[in-house]
Amino acid sequence: MRIAVLSDIHANREALEAVLEVVHRLQPDRLVLLGDLVGYGPDPGFVVDAAKQLVAAGALCVLGNHDEAAVHGPSGMTPHAHEAALWTRTQLSAEQLAFLAALPLSVELDGALFVHASARMPQAWPYVTDAHAAGQCLAASEAALILCGHTHVPALFYARPGREPVPFTPRRNLAAPLSALRRHVVVVGAVGQPRDGDPAACFALLDTKRAEVTMIRVPYDAPATARKIAAAGLPEWLGMRLQIGR
Repeated sequence: MRIAVLSDIHANREALEAVLEVVHRLQPDRLVLLGDLVGYGPDPGFVVDAAKQLVAAGALCVLGNHDEAAVHGPSGMTPHAHEAALWTRTQLSAEQLAFLAALPLSVELDGALFVHASARMPQAWPYVTDAHAAGQCLAASEAALILCGHTHVPALFYARPGREPVPFTPRRNLAAPLSALRRHVVVVGAVGQPRDGDPAACFALLDTKRAEVTMIRVPYDAPATARKIAAAGLPEWLGMRLQIGR
């Protein structure tokens, strides 16, 4: 099965539309959205409606911490994230907020577990940024393969039984193998706000039959999104970071 995995869209219409064009050409068997549909970006309503349409067509979608903040109000966020969450709440209809509120914390598909942050206490939104966190993620689930987002930085962790996972940085647009002898955590890069120094949107294509995953990068009009962020009165740094990928 070929599964397109999109994470951290963050209300970025331009990035989402560019990525969905590529996904359409690739024609995967399924589509999974790893949460944080909203937050930071200027088009939360458009992105939520697009996600609703994708789910109605068979996609799976999980809850992200910025989605939760839009529903219940921000708590413990950075000042820019807090401000963006408050603004986002004013932009979404009751129906759109209800869609976000109903999203699950995790889903399973073809033997893989999909979650926004980590299989370990997913409701607490821990980051998988190193081998120790990846090990905790794996210890919380029996799944051989876990895919998450949240960090905005693509990464891959290989784990043999009884050993700490080994980190690997996937190359853009090059397939990375997934060994049947190991368990894996795949951290998917961000569609709407990459932070690995590459401003191109990122999504993952998982091929369970070929046992490989590819981080696909898609250029988009980041300056246009930045202008919309400024016009909305959101912090201009949120637009600047889109253009530098940080």
